[in-house]
Amino acid sequence: MKPTEVYILNQPEKYQAMMMHVLSIVEQELSESELLFKWGIPYLYYKKKPFCYFAPNHKKGFLDVGFAKGFELKKNQEVLVAENRNKVKSLRYFTIESINNEILIDVIKEAKLLYC
Repeated sequence: MKPTEVYILNQPEKYQAMMMHVLSIVEQELSESELLFKWGIPYLYYKKKPFCYFAPNHKKGFLDVGFAKGFELKKNQEVLVAENRNKVKSLRYFTIESINNEILIDVIKEAKLLYC
């Protein structure tokens, strides 16, 4: 198994389910993406450049889906979290039910345009 697969499968069920769900949506939207294991977490690359990562925060109980060019995004600002970061903004999920697929797809599509 690849390190990313091992990492995801070793997560508690809550994070595993959220990561698998988000990953399936991202991979549908980005056919040219590649999931790598960078900086100790799953990191999705698009056109050989960092696109987004999946970082579960067990202490605070959420999955952070961080977008490498998050500060360049214009839409969905009300749901994107910056938290003392100067490049990355993220979508934060506490349960699989809290994942809004429409917003996730919208953010992915907008972020994808930054890689043209």
